[in-house]
Amino acid sequence: MAASKRCNVSSENLTVNDVKTPKIDINGKVDLIIQSKKHANDVFDVLEYLQSEKEKNVVCAIDGCTKLFSTLLERGELYVGKLPKEELLIGGDRSADEKYCMFMRHRYNSCLELLLEHISHESYQIKESALCALMQFASMEGKFPLQDLDWSEHYSFPRELIQAVVERLLSQDEDMALLISRFQKYMDMEDVRYYVMSSVRDNVGRVMDKTKGAVMPIYQNNVFTLLSNINMPSQESELTNYLVKQEAKHEDWKAAKLKEHKRTFERLWLGFLKYKLPSNMYKKVLVILHDSILPHISNPTLMIDFLTAAYDVGGAISLLALNGLFVLIHQHNLDYPDFYKKLYSLLEPSVFHVKYRARFFHLANLFLSSTHLPVYLVAAFAKRLSRLALTAPPAVLLMVLPFICNLIRRHPACRVLIHRPSAADEACDDPYLMEEEDPSQCHALESSLWEIQTLQKHYHPDVATAAMVINKPLSQQEDAISELLELSTYELMERDLKHKQSKTVPLEFDPATQLLQGSGGVGVLGLNFSLE
Repeated sequence: MAASKRCNVSSENLTVNDVKTPKIDINGKVDLIIQSKKHANDVFDVLEYLQSEKEKNVVCAIDGCTKLFSTLLERGELYVGKLPKEELLIGGDRSADEKYCMFMRHRYNSCLELLLEHISHESYQIKESALCALMQFASMEGKFPLQDLDWSEHYSFPRELIQAVVERLLSQDEDMALLISRFQKYMDMEDVRYYVMSSVRDNVGRVMDKTKGAVMPIYQNNVFTLLSNINMPSQESELTNYLVKQEAKHEDWKAAKLKEHKRTFERLWLGFLKYKLPSNMYKKVLVILHDSILPHISNPTLMIDFLTAAYDVGGAISLLALNGLFVLIHQHNLDYPDFYKKLYSLLEPSVFHVKYRARFFHLANLFLSSTHLPVYLVAAFAKRLSRLALTAPPAVLLMVLPFICNLIRRHPACRVLIHRPSAADEACDDPYLMEEEDPSQCHALESSLWEIQTLQKHYHPDVATAAMVINKPLSQQEDAISELLELSTYELMERDLKHKQSKTVPLEFDPATQLLQGSGGVGVLGLNFSLE
């Protein structure tokens, strides 16, 4: 809060209750302070407006403070170095100019405290104005540092101010997603991104250790929102946009090194993911993991524990973990002994109805594309999909049936499933065990795909046609399923309507002449009631 002591310099103050409008009053006081040091005490009135209950007054005060202290920073009229307590300004052998710089530095610190408090204000306009003002001050402090520079690893970057902003953005009580999205433009700057990542990592460790790793939905959601807005560069040459302009002597600055960015990024995500997350956040993380996180981590195999734990959860979380596991298996030689057993267990009726269905079958197709898989395993997947197809919607069946046929094409030994003479003549018990979790013990190879033959009498003509493919020898060329992965019921209906627009649809219609007329002639009701 603004200090109550005023500088020992006479002033011609305009009171806050003057007849002038707040905006004119604020701008007038700011101009007077900038023009002459004798008006230094007017800064208290500007800071008082900054604490007003009226939104417009606060916004005008933020603009005024931004102009005032940016000018003082540029002129070098704020004290540089460790700031003495304000009580020491009275007396002493310091010059008037030095006392003035100390006095204004204390007011500047009070302004920063108020702006940081306003990041949690109920008015979004005040939040946004305060955030932009703080980042403007960060930029000015980078050009005109307020600390004695020792040219250490941080150089002149205002690290403490950025840490304070990040701490306010990572609120434990309020969803800050909208303001964090506004903060995105600043994180596109290399140095801001680097120090934000460092600040978030420290903040997460401190907060989560204090709460002993308990789930904190609001806080963790704010952290994730901030992390998911980080756009990492892929090459060193892309590090060109800085809040604080570099000089030649800054060649060893960590914020200018892609390797340091990746190292901090990796530590940040590992530190965040080691704590228990809200269930809905697992899905959010897994959706972006393979594309936005793994490519920018120096050692992606460090994510093995998180991904394998997520894969064992079941349901949609396991489906989403497939993407990350696919990257680790194919690019980093991850050995996962029970991977296919777990993939087999994910084939449940719900898999046809989740919104991640297309992603799941795309990856399942890739995992089952190897011709070196054992025959019993491929047969188990083909049989389980066939059984599930009996209750699947038509849009899904148009994708699943070619999927099954492709599995048989890749593994000719599985053709026995569609060419088993003993299953064609008479009904028999199916040896396949649907409840068996181990694909090697489900006896799929001893069964047949009678379910596909059943689907040849499906009510949807396209499904019936697709199921009849097994009546003839399968071609060597696989069916393309990429365009069918996201086929919806609505799209299927639209396609059917367009296809039949120019044709006359045959209908069997017998006009009714009696109420509840039976097919065998006139019923009891027909003798007493008619529709004439």
